[in-house]
Amino acid sequence: MSEAIRGAVPAPATRTGADHAEPWRDRALPVAERVDDLLARMTPEEKAGQLAGFWAMPAEAGAPVAPMEDDSHEPAPPLEEVLDRGLGQLTRVFGTLPVAAADGAARLRELQGRVAAGNRFGIPAIAHEECLNGFMTWGATVFPSPPAWGATFDTELVAEIAAAIGTSMRAAGVHQGLAPVLDVVRDARWGRTEECIGEDPYLVGVLGTAYVEALERSGIVTTLKHFAGYSASRAGRNMAPTPIGPREFADVVLEPFVMALRDGGARSVMHSYTDVDGMPAAADERLLTTLLREELGFEGVVVADYFGISFLESRHRVAGSRGEAAALALRAGIDMELPTVRCYGTPLIEKIREGEVPADLLDRAARRVLTLKAELGLLDEVPADGDGAALDFDPPEHRALARRAAEESVVLLSNDGVLPLRSGSGVVLAGPLADDPFGMLGCYTFPSHVGREHPELGLGVDIPTLADALRADLPGVRVAASDDVFVADDADIDKAVAAARDAEVCVLALGDRAGLFGRGTSGEGCDTETLALPGRQAELAAAVLDTGTPTVIVMLTGRPYAIESIADRAAAVVQAFFPGEEGGRAVAGILAGHVEPSGRMPISVPRRASGPPVTYLRSLMDGGHDWSVVDPVPLYPFGHGLTWTSFEYEELRTGERAATDGTVSVGAVVRNTGDRAGTEVVQLYLSDPVASVVRPARWLAGWARVRLEPGEAARIEFEVHADRTSFTGPDLRRIVEPGVVEVAVGRSSADLPLRGSFTLEGPVRELGTDRVLTVPVKVTPL
Repeated sequence: MSEAIRGAVPAPATRTGADHAEPWRDRALPVAERVDDLLARMTPEEKAGQLAGFWAMPAEAGAPVAPMEDDSHEPAPPLEEVLDRGLGQLTRVFGTLPVAAADGAARLRELQGRVAAGNRFGIPAIAHEECLNGFMTWGATVFPSPPAWGATFDTELVAEIAAAIGTSMRAAGVHQGLAPVLDVVRDARWGRTEECIGEDPYLVGVLGTAYVEALERSGIVTTLKHFAGYSASRAGRNMAPTPIGPREFADVVLEPFVMALRDGGARSVMHSYTDVDGMPAAADERLLTTLLREELGFEGVVVADYFGISFLESRHRVAGSRGEAAALALRAGIDMELPTVRCYGTPLIEKIREGEVPADLLDRAARRVLTLKAELGLLDEVPADGDGAALDFDPPEHRALARRAAEESVVLLSNDGVLPLRSGSGVVLAGPLADDPFGMLGCYTFPSHVGREHPELGLGVDIPTLADALRADLPGVRVAASDDVFVADDADIDKAVAAARDAEVCVLALGDRAGLFGRGTSGEGCDTETLALPGRQAELAAAVLDTGTPTVIVMLTGRPYAIESIADRAAAVVQAFFPGEEGGRAVAGILAGHVEPSGRMPISVPRRASGPPVTYLRSLMDGGHDWSVVDPVPLYPFGHGLTWTSFEYEELRTGERAATDGTVSVGAVVRNTGDRAGTEVVQLYLSDPVASVVRPARWLAGWARVRLEPGEAARIEFEVHADRTSFTGPDLRRIVEPGVVEVAVGRSSADLPLRGSFTLEGPVRELGTDRVLTVPVKVTPL
């Protein structure tokens, strides 16, 4: 670990509000006037400098600055060669190598001082970091993964997580976070499923918007990822083409972005790596300018996904050089090249000098970047930061929040009464994830993403394993863990079988170990051909179940796996999606019974590993029917989850009629009919029995988390605007059609005991960008 070097920061150029000789320095002027004045003073090289990132290596303060090589493994230009032009972004000063909080703060101050001193305007860079599962740096809180957010169905909780992340990032001097991921899961074979909130665009949109709103409110610029279509790639392969039509693109893929842009106020968007119908997102002017800016009204900064502009040349093959790639990306609407300067450096400047790229495109992008810098205070005098010695990125309140989020996210899929466990006596814990802290961590957590390359430094935060936590909750538990996630050794199976045979109950921990590009079973580049459990885990489970010992299957994964043959024989099944640093304690708490299971599945669980992708958002013909022997019905549907108690639904009330621009109230009573307190997630679904285009059989329109004591009841009221029935019609315009709308209320997308309908009356109505996106809900105790 490096020692921070204090006092090594060069003094940046002084920019005070008192000096109004140059209007851009005057903080009293409107931002637009300041930026226009500054742009007029800049050379093309200086404008291009504002569009470029720089990935500085290593992370130690005071050490020589070496650039991270680019994706082609060619040397990137050193910092000294680009400083006089100015610099748009600094890439992952904290998130590239293990660095203590104080050291990272010193390193960032040093780099910012050099950037500001190196250009004639004294303007520092925007510093960005990854923040999907928390501030991705050594020693920072690791919160549950996005599918775990989805499992909570808890909007306020997701906002609290984002606010906590933002607090740490702001204290570190970071300006921008590369999150959230708003891709809707379409095929769980995709390795980046673990970065996605779920398979329903409304769930993704509502929770994603809560994250955006809270992170922006904390002062951090959010970056919506990945715009758009990335998760719908063919066969779930990373960066493969996306074979979807404009209607699915608009009604499924785009919806979370619409909500997060309009209601969340996101100030940055990152393009997708994929191509849709042959058009790479990074070169798609209709996507990044016509749709994003002109139709959706986005005014912020579009940043490139790492090396995404270079990929136009090297992978998509729509550009013949770096300069051509830069020209395509700039025209399409990408304002900043990340992670490091390559195409937007000399190749772009040469194209502009030669007249092949209009200068106004350069001005357009530079204006957007400088506007964001002005909003962040980076055109003003640089404040003197503290030395960072007091920074704590994993304070007790953040760990407590991580614990609560993990507990709410665990899903009890099935239970024959074996749970909760009565005591540790007679219980054995086995399996490849039984005693592995990495079973709690997704790919975009620092220990998984970077820390594995530095095992001598440890995890950076305390991450109890399931074995640690279960021993604490239920003394007497025996552990017979295996080390290999693939269970490659027969001895591992034999050890688990022997332990289970002598036990009263066996808890078998199965699942994933996240990594990058094939170095894990889940994560970026870790796609899978089938949804069979990794390696020989299914064989291990079958052997344990053959002992006849009641077995609880615990799934610690980044995606759902096909476990029909296992689940049908198991005494209970528990699902946790990479639940973070407190995940071990959360799962143990569920097993021991002192934590109430309240999670619901944000992604359907398939029955068969080799079957088609399973998502509840299907048309009737895309579901199971007697004209095909392939049945896509899931083992556990979207929205499913059990508790320690039972709930009954009654008294559905719905308005009978409304105009195509009106609102209908839909209400129901839910009652706790068991002998324990519990939380129910009441779900509202709508259906369109007759429409001008094929529609999903049902779609989620709203939900409410309701906690009830035994015997208690509550009335849930949803206010459904007609806009929430809208869809992309035959001519690709978003419309509301008159007619019957069916209503269903219940426990999951497949368990809906209350059904009714209402009728929309009036003309077909075309919608604009001001359409109603959400369904307010009110809970009234009875």
